[in-house]
Amino acid sequence: MHLYKKIACLLLVGYGFASCSKLDEKLGSTITKDQADSVIKVSSLLKSAYDALQLPYQDQGNVWALQEMTSDEAVAPTRGGDWDDNGAWRALKTHSWNGEQTNIAGTFSNLLLLQFSATNVLNFNPTARQAAEARFLRALSMYSVLEGWGQVPFREPGANLLEAPEVKKGAAAADFIIAELTAIIPDLPERSATIPAFVASKDAAKTLLMKCFLQRGAFATPAAPTFAATDLQQVVTLADQIITSNRYSIATNYFDNFTQNNNVLSTENIFTQENGPGLSTVRPGNAAFCHWAPTLHYFQTPGGWNGFATVSDFYDKFEAVDSRRGGPYTGVTNLTGTNVGFLVGQQYNKDGVALKDRNGNNLIFTRELNLQESGNDLEVKGIRVVKYPPDMITPGGSNSNNGNNDYVILRYADVLLMKAEALLRSNAAGALPIVNDLRVKRKATPLATLTLDIMLDERGREFYWEGWRRHDLIRFNKYLAIWQLKPADDPKNLLFPIPVNDLAVNPNLSQNPGY
Repeated sequence: MHLYKKIACLLLVGYGFASCSKLDEKLGSTITKDQADSVIKVSSLLKSAYDALQLPYQDQGNVWALQEMTSDEAVAPTRGGDWDDNGAWRALKTHSWNGEQTNIAGTFSNLLLLQFSATNVLNFNPTARQAAEARFLRALSMYSVLEGWGQVPFREPGANLLEAPEVKKGAAAADFIIAELTAIIPDLPERSATIPAFVASKDAAKTLLMKCFLQRGAFATPAAPTFAATDLQQVVTLADQIITSNRYSIATNYFDNFTQNNNVLSTENIFTQENGPGLSTVRPGNAAFCHWAPTLHYFQTPGGWNGFATVSDFYDKFEAVDSRRGGPYTGVTNLTGTNVGFLVGQQYNKDGVALKDRNGNNLIFTRELNLQESGNDLEVKGIRVVKYPPDMITPGGSNSNNGNNDYVILRYADVLLMKAEALLRSNAAGALPIVNDLRVKRKATPLATLTLDIMLDERGREFYWEGWRRHDLIRFNKYLAIWQLKPADDPKNLLFPIPVNDLAVNPNLSQNPGY
């Protein structure tokens, strides 16, 4: 559906909800029907804005694909007739996309729809907290658009929808997002037992603000990112505020941050997208679709689509003792035989029987992998990744939208590593102990020294497949490097092309150089 048709439908839903209300003229003695309708309308629109996180952030073909498939971490090889999709996945891996690439155009549209949904809340007299939550969601969407395309279409609340939106670019767009996040922090709630991670909070805004300060120079000049001393100090100051709140700690089991009840088990998650039947808001879920279905083989439990994999060069960045590399996970492996983390070698069922592929070969996931696989053993090629333990508890959860794994967007470990990076870039003391403390808790060997290259590798080990890798590679000036399965690159690829349809309807947009 075209973006503007989506917007029209969303407006009808927003207005229709209120028109169907059949409340008495007075509820109690202090609230009128009009006031009650307004409360219901704003709550409904805010829920719709939260729901609008799902397509751009959870769907396998949106932000996740643009961040991970274009990086050194993930690949979706064509396996015979499977996963060809007219070469779309190969184009992401080899940085050979164009202005009509479906993943790029769809992500741009879905992020702008999230921005519209959040802005629409502001048109209906929200409370200060509701407005702050909506503005946080809008800032998150704008951040992702700016990171990918370098320019962000934007409308103020109440703007004429028949007029093309203004466009904020580069450093000016980053400044706007920073100002927005700074302004809303006082009105956002503190994280607590009653304010879960899937609700925008002060800490969520501070963490996203840290990312803005750290990435600001990359937004201005992605080919040569710079780091102002004042921005780096802001990163450290915000990190210390979150650290000293004592609301978070590094999880004992790394994969508890991503499991089916991570809303309860995780001690790290700062902002998430709620999934499954839910605890309070009953938001739609899409856990299996993004988390484990694309990577697992058809004959594993739960059965997958035998697609996504990682490459051996990235897998080799992990020590064998590093808990982030994965292994058995209670509630999954004992019920299915499937481990979590990286899957390489022979795969088994829950009874320890070796699995086979559809051609009768032993299901032995290999280190060897090509962008286009053929031959009798094509189904077993590639190391698989299961970052989110499949939900084997919720009825239907392992293979449907009922999976309860909340999708993780911002996490406490990121606060720590962003602080360490800011200290390292400032030539200040204290970066190495932060990184080593995290590594020890992940059962990895402490580092003797810390350089920017080592820091980038550590961020890869900690946040693999979480949708931040392209963003990190650009900041570390490594995105144009040659890596496994990507033989060449072009500086134009530091930004994605503005989709041709959006250029046609918004004259304020300009195509990025080289496209």
